[in-house]
Amino acid sequence: MAPAPSLPHQRAVWNFGPVLRSFVRERDLGTVLGAPADILLPGGLAAPVQPDVFFISKERLGIIHESQIEGAPDLVLEVLSPSNWLTDRREKFQIYAEGGVREYWIADPKARTVEVFVLRDGAYELLGSFGPGERARSEILPGFEPAIDEIFAA
Repeated sequence: MAPAPSLPHQRAVWNFGPVLRSFVRERDLGTVLGAPADILLPGGLAAPVQPDVFFISKERLGIIHESQIEGAPDLVLEVLSPSNWLTDRREKFQIYAEGGVREYWIADPKARTVEVFVLRDGAYELLGSFGPGERARSEILPGFEPAIDEIFAA
C-alpha cells in the first residue's frame, strides 16, 4: 500500500477544496470534487488520474458518471509532495494539457506557493506564481482569488 500523503499536502487539499467549492456553489457554476475519483482523459492519454481537487463546469457535468469522470475537468489542483513533485510538474503537466484541462494549479507546501497555468493553443502558459501575502487568481473563474496563506494554513 502506498504511504499516505504528507500532512502539509493534506492541509493544502483540505483548505483549498472548501474555498473553491463555496465559490462554485454560491454562483451555481458546476461541481468540485477530489481524490480519490478516477478521471479518464480523452484519447486514453493515461491510466485514470486522480487530481487532488478539480472543478467541472455546469455545462460539462455530463462527463461525470457513476464510477468515473470521462473527460477533462476545467480546473485541476495538484499539491506537491516529496514523492510526487516530478510527476505533477512533468507527466501530469503534459497529459493535462493534451487532455484539455483549461487551468492547472500546482501548490507547493514547502515553498508556500501556487502556480496557475492556463491552456493556450494546446500548451500551458503561466498566468502567475503566487506566494505568502498574495492571492492566486483564476482566469476561467473570474473573481476566484484564494489567499495563499489560507491554502497553507495549519
